[in-house]
Amino acid sequence: MNECVLVVDDDREIVQAIALLLEKEGYRVLRAYDGMEALEQAMDRSVRLMIIDVMMPRLDGLSAVMKLRERRNLPIIVLSAKSEDTDKVLGLSMGADDYVTKPFNPQELVARVRSHLRRYTSLGDINASGTGDEIHNGRLSYSPEERVLRADGDPVKLTATETKIVDLLMRNLGRIFPAEEIYRRVWEEDAFAAENTVMVHIRRIREKIELNPKEPEYLKVVWGIGYKIEKVEGGR
Repeated sequence: MNECVLVVDDDREIVQAIALLLEKEGYRVLRAYDGMEALEQAMDRSVRLMIIDVMMPRLDGLSAVMKLRERRNLPIIVLSAKSEDTDKVLGLSMGADDYVTKPFNPQELVARVRSHLRRYTSLGDINASGTGDEIHNGRLSYSPEERVLRADGDPVKLTATETKIVDLLMRNLGRIFPAEEIYRRVWEEDAFAAENTVMVHIRRIREKIELNPKEPEYLKVVWGIGYKIEKVEGGR
């Protein structure tokens, strides 16, 4: 069955244009025209990815993303006319996986959709390059087979993008990865202004795994170089 994408924008012409673009690529498309309708449609378990505009009636896109993140971990691409870095960071902070500005390049949007769906699908398949013994590192443990990170024995609720970052860093404890390399490996495309995007996802992971996110024990930034998960006592 073709993978299903939910497209949300109060501009029906934009929804129709994106829908035609994705249907031409073989995707099935659901449509919604405000944030409340988006939340209702996103509960359809066949929906594998959502593209959502920011400025909409009833419930804005970022609020809808926050509410949806409490219920589902499907990939979310925020679509907005705003191109300022602060707006991009805000969207990612709310729980989005990616951010595309209007007017968008159709081929770029399709490439982003394809990349996120590939990552989401592969993370759901425990047989997809997920072999390996469980990795223990202090309070943290990571199962490459299950793609599950645990802190103090409890599963950490991560998005598909966050899981891919954790997978990279936990498999390479102590190794420093520049933001550009993390972006290339996780988003599977060339890094362009990747620092903010990676930084926001790192911050979200840190808030989920650290006892004190402001003084992290594990997920650390090495200024001017990149990010790493520190190998601590009790790790292997």
